[in-house]
Amino acid sequence: MLAAWWFRLCLQVNQGPFGSELSLTLQVQKHLEPFRLSLEKLQDVSARLRKDMIRGLGKHSHHRASVKMLPTFVRATPDGTEKGDFLALDLGGTNFRVLHVRVLEEEQRVLKMDSQICAIPQDIMLGTGEKLFDHIAACLAEFLDSQKLRGQTLPLGFTFSFPCEQKEIDKSILIRWTKGFNCSGVEGEDVVNLLKEAIHRRGDYDISSVAMVNDTVGTMMSCGYRDQSCEIGMIIGTGTNACYMEEMKNVKRVEGEDGRMCINTEWGGFGDDGCLKDVLTEFDEEVDKTSINPGVHTFEKMISGMYLGEIVRLVLLKLTEEKLLFRGCPSEALLTPGSFETRFISEIEEPDSGLENAKKILTKLDLDWDLVDACVARLVCDTVSSRSARLCAAALATIVNRIRINRGLDHLKTTVGVDGTVYRKHPNFSDELQAAVRLLAPKCDVTFLISEDGSGKGAAMVTAVAQRLALQSLCV
Repeated sequence: MLAAWWFRLCLQVNQGPFGSELSLTLQVQKHLEPFRLSLEKLQDVSARLRKDMIRGLGKHSHHRASVKMLPTFVRATPDGTEKGDFLALDLGGTNFRVLHVRVLEEEQRVLKMDSQICAIPQDIMLGTGEKLFDHIAACLAEFLDSQKLRGQTLPLGFTFSFPCEQKEIDKSILIRWTKGFNCSGVEGEDVVNLLKEAIHRRGDYDISSVAMVNDTVGTMMSCGYRDQSCEIGMIIGTGTNACYMEEMKNVKRVEGEDGRMCINTEWGGFGDDGCLKDVLTEFDEEVDKTSINPGVHTFEKMISGMYLGEIVRLVLLKLTEEKLLFRGCPSEALLTPGSFETRFISEIEEPDSGLENAKKILTKLDLDWDLVDACVARLVCDTVSSRSARLCAAALATIVNRIRINRGLDHLKTTVGVDGTVYRKHPNFSDELQAAVRLLAPKCDVTFLISEDGSGKGAAMVTAVAQRLALQSLCV
């Protein structure tokens, strides 16, 4: 399809791909060919992921799996009967959010009543854990006062976006700090307990229960109230991940055979064991080699927004060095890692304004371009983003096919709650992903629903479901 598009493009720009133009076409296509994955190759990738998922679920094999398949202890999706007021706390960077969320059963809606953003000063980020959680508890108290909620004991959903080992819905051990935090006395400790202790030290308010929430799970749950067939969450933005509802009998690391549990796949690590070596291009290998974490998050580096722009830059640089672009003269900007932003890909691929956007971006990068150069740049962007969408589809198809087979169904109808800037902002990504999923999971009818604030509303919904299940167990 892309080759035909390029042929037509040459006809429009140069009145026919003859002589040097034909040579250019063939040489550019040669460099882009490794990005073009056939349906058979995508099916093969899916089969490899399926094996790794099974390994990750195993009691004795999970430590060898590159796809970690982490139990979340979220045991159900919304059923539409959840209601009430909830708090949500979203901590994942130098700011954190506190939210008041109201779930309306009659209208099947999750409303963000209000929220507040609180800064975390540098001295607290590098101080003691006690000081950090005292600061969080103080900001939460201030928010309760502003909402006139002081005196109410509300449940809280806690999105804590750092590497943790979850032991229960309300118990999560911090493995290590990232993102510039280095608070002492927290690594190896239960962060829920540290939060509760800070609230108890104040003594002027309380919370009834806490549910720990991964942002991908929050994405699924924020959609699950609107569409109760939503049993998969997917993020494809700066990073990528997915979760889904697995049969408990297959979750060998957790006791119990009945029901289901949401599994956080951590699929960004797929390929870390070398199983995708034949799919990696020389450009992927260079991106990995120069990244801050070589050898890990292989799949994420092939498809997510943090890396797509850099892959395109490396391809453009290679074509320039081979004198196929920009008269063989790279600019200082093109030689600089990170200079080609991932958002440029979306802008260049816009159906109506893409070519004009390409010209502006190439000018911004101080490149001596002509119209053919701009067209080639657009082709490179299209090729790299298309591979990302199709690889993402292969991974998602693995999950929906697994759910169908797990349940012994001839046909599965399910919904994916999805979030992330690549999915939301790229003009073609969602359409290409959905088309590939239809081919790779032909016995599954998959609907896609954009998440609304997974780390806020989704966290509150996890708490609402946990509360409903707890009440049901008391009534049995």
